[in-house]
Amino acid sequence: MSTRIQTLNPEVTTGKSKELFDAVQKKVGFIPNLIKVLGNSPAALQAYLSLGEITSSGRFSNKFREQLALAIGEENECDYCLSAHTAIGKMNGLSDIQTEQSRQGNSEDARERAALQFAQLVTRERGQVNDKAIETVKNAGYNDEELLEIVLNVVSNTLTNYVNHLANTEVDFPKVSSGTYKEVVS
Repeated sequence: MSTRIQTLNPEVTTGKSKELFDAVQKKVGFIPNLIKVLGNSPAALQAYLSLGEITSSGRFSNKFREQLALAIGEENECDYCLSAHTAIGKMNGLSDIQTEQSRQGNSEDARERAALQFAQLVTRERGQVNDKAIETVKNAGYNDEELLEIVLNVVSNTLTNYVNHLANTEVDFPKVSSGTYKEVVS
């Protein structure tokens, strides 16, 4: 299921990884391949799950966090995450058009658009953004707390993007490929 890092079999996994697999199984009903790869390091898996809990306790809705994940996944060219977050986004109310727009760093809502573009810029520039970028996202209505939550989402999603790149994780969601979105008029 992964050609570069072992994809663990939950049936024979033991210890802390097994405990975490069981928790994921109970929560989402199955164990995605990303989790099976991360299970090789209980610390990495725990960090990923903890980051998910932390980001979900922030100010952003599930739907908007999915939009951020799509924008970041597209910027990092992660087909696994784009596939997963397209499916999860639909479960959280994203339309096909909103999904495609999010991947482009676009939204009909100017405030959302500013955050999506900022998330992509932070990703692309590895956090080295200029004063104008900060000013632009703040002028769109984001305060310091929200700006830092955008960065938290970048970090959380970049972790999974990079793990999937390293592992070449087999996609176990309906397949979506980076760079293939259609031009969407907003």
